[in-house]
Amino acid sequence: CVTLDVQAACQDTTVTQELLKEGFHRDLLVKVELGEDAGGCAVAARVHLPPGIYVDPFELATLQQHNLTKAVLIPDVIDVEAPEYLARDLLLLLFLEPEARCSRCFRAAVPVHARYHRPAEGTEQALVVLGSPEVLLCCCHSHLSAECWEPAEVDTPCSSDSTGPCQWHSTKHRPAYEEAMLRVPVGLREHSSLVCALTLLTTGLCSGLILAAACKYGHFS
Repeated sequence: CVTLDVQAACQDTTVTQELLKEGFHRDLLVKVELGEDAGGCAVAARVHLPPGIYVDPFELATLQQHNLTKAVLIPDVIDVEAPEYLARDLLLLLFLEPEARCSRCFRAAVPVHARYHRPAEGTEQALVVLGSPEVLLCCCHSHLSAECWEPAEVDTPCSSDSTGPCQWHSTKHRPAYEEAMLRVPVGLREHSSLVCALTLLTTGLCSGLILAAACKYGHFS
């Protein structure tokens, strides 16, 4: 009976995430509907970014300066030019804003970018799976139900523009989460010889043209 009562009290928190736009440069949209009213609490989504996708810290800083998004990127210094096989995982804490027509609904969006992958065999696409976000609440002036929420290890203030300590909480029960998948175009390994030959031929031809032009029009003392 106790288990049933806890399940009834702890209504599912639903999370949906979408990758908007096309190509290598997307917008990650996260929407959360809480199972209970959490007025006065900060709501955030902790998103694990695999090596195949990243957030540009310089772009994020610009957006935060214009108050267009609020987020914390861990680590905050990354190599945006690195390919997928040389990159590492990232952690994004995305602060969500409340929706006007729904007191339990929150959302936020942030630009994300796909990395280049190694050439593959038999397929022209690599699949990047974006795992389900974890919903976090930070309530400085109210208390959450101990049956539904537990302290989470998050070393981040309640907002991106504050420095004071705050205790975040995550849901104890299993929420309704969704994964997102990004398909990244990749080269074919069977084309490697052809690509290398064409690259070498083009490089040699261009070098010859530059040398010929230099010899014809150059002035050498």
